[in-house]
Amino acid sequence: MEKVLVLSLICISLCQGWVVQSLEYDHTASIECLRDPMKPLYNGGIIQNGEFNSGLMGWSTHRDIKAGLSSSPSGNKFAVVQRADSLSGAAVPSRSVYQKIQLQGDTHYSLSAWLQVSAGAAHVKAFVKTPNGERVVAGSVSAQSGCWSMLKGGMTAYSSGPGQIFFESDAPVDIWLDSVSLQPFTFDEWDAHRQQSAAKVRRSTVRVVVRGADGAPMANATVIVELLRAGFPFGNALTKEILDLPAYEKWFTSRFTVATFENEMKWYSNEWAQNNEDYRVADAMLKLAQKYNIKLKAAMQKRLKSVVTRYAGKVIHWDVVNENLHFNFFETKLGPNASPMIYNQVGALDKNAILFMNEFNTLEQPGDPNPVPSKYVAKMKQIQSYPGNSALKLGVGLESHFSTPNIPYMRSALDTLAQLKLPMWLTEVKFLEQVLREGYAHPSVNGMIMWAAWHAKGCYVMCLTDNSFKNLPVGTLVDKLIAEWKTHKTAATTGADGAVELDLPHGDYNLTVSHPSLGTNATVRAMTVDAAPLASERLINIKV
Repeated sequence: MEKVLVLSLICISLCQGWVVQSLEYDHTASIECLRDPMKPLYNGGIIQNGEFNSGLMGWSTHRDIKAGLSSSPSGNKFAVVQRADSLSGAAVPSRSVYQKIQLQGDTHYSLSAWLQVSAGAAHVKAFVKTPNGERVVAGSVSAQSGCWSMLKGGMTAYSSGPGQIFFESDAPVDIWLDSVSLQPFTFDEWDAHRQQSAAKVRRSTVRVVVRGADGAPMANATVIVELLRAGFPFGNALTKEILDLPAYEKWFTSRFTVATFENEMKWYSNEWAQNNEDYRVADAMLKLAQKYNIKLKAAMQKRLKSVVTRYAGKVIHWDVVNENLHFNFFETKLGPNASPMIYNQVGALDKNAILFMNEFNTLEQPGDPNPVPSKYVAKMKQIQSYPGNSALKLGVGLESHFSTPNIPYMRSALDTLAQLKLPMWLTEVKFLEQVLREGYAHPSVNGMIMWAAWHAKGCYVMCLTDNSFKNLPVGTLVDKLIAEWKTHKTAATTGADGAVELDLPHGDYNLTVSHPSLGTNATVRAMTVDAAPLASERLINIKV
């Protein structure tokens, strides 16, 4: 039986290019807890005295809060704010110094700051107060005592006017602050960078040289370029209705290269009655996916020997312990190492598939204390450090349950997670164009799957098509993006040197070469375009 096991990875050199262009710093700094903070990004952007080298100039404090300046043994200066106690005994948040800022409408802001707390660890949130008085959570981090942690985030201002930036925690700690930066980007600047990045990481220039039977370059040859399969995995959730509806089958398979079964591999679908397993529906759906070379992501929920053994070698991913940062069901039953142990067992049963930790709100909600990128990374490192897990193929799964997306925060979270150097997928996208464009352009995102499964009785959250499989507006948008990402020159003519250069999206192609001297005969050559690190790997010689 054909195996469904193909997944392209973006090379590290391209990831580093993204760092230089958009963040101006090394990703490793965002996770390491450092003795002294690094310099502020973008020289602080619009923040005045972000390094506190001029004392508290430009910064203010709330009433009844003591703020001052301190310094490390190396001489680095930073702001210290002592927690204020409530006279009534009611809990009050710990706050940092704040700075008044002038926000511009229709502008994205990238935020970074280094934080430390006086004792233990505390969840610290960054707030930007907008001109209308709204307090926008622009990022958060689990700050520690004894070392500095970097908070990265961002927000979007839709109107111009005065605002504030400050940091806050519900924990009873003093907040230390340094190297603050807030950098504005107009919507046009942000989009231009995103387009530039997408062109760099999802496309390559291929030089095709056509030669005659004698090996001499052949001028004026026609090269027809046919894209057979897009290289970037883009898919959708799939339901069992596809087995009985040819129109659904045609609609789905003409668009998507990867799929997640919505429920058909979950425990309750295959074993509704204990010890009575029934995989007929899942097997039939897998067979259909294989027919169209659609790769499959699958959910593993406890039943290791049953489901993993049955489908090992037939799926590219397992979502092993779902929503592991919000919930701890297995840890309460099996102990604190339950999750790493389960990953170990799945890896032993299927050595080829990538084992994902799938989580929500890591990209979507900067104020949620459970899944912040720093905690995601810590959990993944716990899984990696468990005995026997160092060689596991692990992956980062991000559910992407957006309502109104905070695009600058999404990018900052992806950047922070990227330094894990693991495959990263958006797994259940529920808000479309800006989120999909951001994911497609980020060099560390290896694929995306929407959570928009079709049901005859109605869809969950969003529908792409009606019951006649005619696109709804959202489906039309998806088709627009698919077409845009596949756009390429379909025909070209070689020059005097027998060569033509083609700028192509990554994927599998057929090249058909014809020439008047060949009559009706033509040469067809298969070609794969990917992120080849060497120029020589993008040179295609065709002898006709």
